[in-house]
Amino acid sequence: MSVDLGQLVLVLLFGLVPIIGIVLGLNSPGLRSRIPIWVAVFAGLIPILAMYVPKSFLSGPTGMSQRLDDWLIILAGFALLLGIVNVLQNNLRKIARKESGWFFSVVLLAGLFVTGGAGIYGALTKAGIGFNPDGSSTPFKYLTDWFFQPLQSTIFALLAFFMASAAFRAFRARNVEATILLIAAGLVMLGRVPILEFLAVPFPSLHSTAAGVSQAMGKLTEWIMDVPNGAAQSGIIIGAALGAASMAIRVILGIERGYLGLGRGE
Repeated sequence: MSVDLGQLVLVLLFGLVPIIGIVLGLNSPGLRSRIPIWVAVFAGLIPILAMYVPKSFLSGPTGMSQRLDDWLIILAGFALLLGIVNVLQNNLRKIARKESGWFFSVVLLAGLFVTGGAGIYGALTKAGIGFNPDGSSTPFKYLTDWFFQPLQSTIFALLAFFMASAAFRAFRARNVEATILLIAAGLVMLGRVPILEFLAVPFPSLHSTAAGVSQAMGKLTEWIMDVPNGAAQSGIIIGAALGAASMAIRVILGIERGYLGLGRGE
């Protein structure tokens, strides 16, 4: 009888160790807070080791890393269920107390139950959430097309006004950086929109000149987007990656314990 080493180790690390920690932690609050830290340490180290250690029990198709990914999908399902329970509790409490904005909680819960019911109905009838065999929309698809997408378009339309207001405040040439931003934004907008060709419509003799200038502005816009903007985006991505890596290291080493919900003294 062959023993799957990877599966055995995962069961020990994420099955028996937490159970033993819960039992022992009933009389030891300090131990109860350390067990989740060790679980987080192992959960962070296994995928990292799987990238550099070419062992089948660790990084193979049925190795520890792949199995851990499958388990995380299951945990995500439980986390989603807990999130739904939390939404129900908070909004039902707000409705019961008639707090400010309680009517929006009613709308939220109504949407939750209606869309959730439509999705469950599609799963039970095996029709799914897309189209029926005859080509008609399922209830979930109907809600998505006629309620969710119009609401989403409305939200993005409202965001456009906030973006315009933010751009107006940001484009004020108060200092050198704001002036550079203003000039770059103006050049990009001129390169993206054929405004010169539109203005040259009443003047046929200027059509070729306007077209040439528009092409030149388009090339300048591409250079701005590829070189300065690309460099800035790379810097931001590198900074975000370093921040995420540092946070991961803090969690793996047990330095960051905010996810445990414990106070400073624990």
